[in-house]
Amino acid sequence: MSPSEIGGIIAMQGFAGLSLFSVLLLMALGLAIIFGQMGVINMAHGEFMTIGAYTIYVFTTTAATYFPAFAPYSFLVAILGAFCIAFAAGYLAEYLLIRHLYRRPLDTLLATWGLSLGMQQIFRSTFGAKEVSPVIPEWLLGSVKPTEAIDIPINGLFVMGLTVLVTATVFLMLFKSRWGLRVRATVANRMMSNAAGINTKKVDRLTFAIGCGIAGVAGAAFTTIGSTGPTSGSLYIVDAFLTVTFGGAASLFGTIASAFGIAQTQSISEFFMTGSMAKVLTLLVVVTILMMRPQGLFASKVRR
Repeated sequence: MSPSEIGGIIAMQGFAGLSLFSVLLLMALGLAIIFGQMGVINMAHGEFMTIGAYTIYVFTTTAATYFPAFAPYSFLVAILGAFCIAFAAGYLAEYLLIRHLYRRPLDTLLATWGLSLGMQQIFRSTFGAKEVSPVIPEWLLGSVKPTEAIDIPINGLFVMGLTVLVTATVFLMLFKSRWGLRVRATVANRMMSNAAGINTKKVDRLTFAIGCGIAGVAGAAFTTIGSTGPTSGSLYIVDAFLTVTFGGAASLFGTIASAFGIAQTQSISEFFMTGSMAKVLTLLVVVTILMMRPQGLFASKVRR
C-alpha cells in the first residue's frame, strides 16, 4: 500500500470521526444544558434522540408515499419537526416528573432510567422491534472526491453543517438572549435569581425542553448514518455523558473539544484495531485524564 493510499485512508477515517463527532456533539450539547446547567442526570436523553429519529422516518416515508412532489424537501421540514416534538415531550416530562426531583440526583437517575425503559416500550409497540430507515432525498446521496484516494459522503457534510448551525444557535441563545441570561443567573445563584424576579421553575422547564429538542435534532442527524430502532438512543447515552463530564460539566466549549477528541480517537484507532478495542482505548485515555483533572478539561467557575 502506497503512502498516498495510507494517507487517503487516514483522511477518510478522520472524516468518519467528524461524522461521529457531529452526532455525539448534538447529543452532548443537549445533555450539557440539562446536566451541566441544571444538574439533572437524565438517563432518558437517548430516547429523546430516538424521538427525533422516528420523526424523520414518519415524515419522510409519509411524504414519499402521499406527497411525492414534496419528498425532496420533507427531510428539512422533518428536522424542524424532530426538534419540536422532542421539545414538547421534554417539556411534558419535566412538568410531570423531573420538577418533583430537583436536588435529588439519585432519585432523578432512577426515575429517568425508568422513563427511558417506558419510552423504549412505546417505540417498540408503535414501530415494532425491527430497525427502520427514512427515505433519504437524492440530494443527500452520493459523495465528493477532492482527490482520487479520498471519498467524502454528502450526508456527512450535511450533518456537519447542521451541527455547526445548531452549536452556533445554542451559543447565541445562551450568551445573547434573555433566556440565556436567566439560565446563567440561575446556575450562578438560584436564590438570588428568585429574589431578582426570575421565575427559575419556568427557566428549568424551558431549559430541559430545549435540551431534549436538541437531542431530537441529534436523532435527525443519526438517521443519515444509521437505521433507527427502539434502543438506538441508548447506544449513545454513555458516550454523551462521558463527553460532557470529560469536557467539564458546565462548559459548552469543553463539550465541543471533548466530543471532537473522543470521536477522532475512536475513529482513527478503529483503523488499527477492532471497534471494541478502540472504544476501550478511548475510555482508558479519558479515565486517565479525568484522574489527573477530575473537574474536566474546561471546568467553569461559578458560585453555588
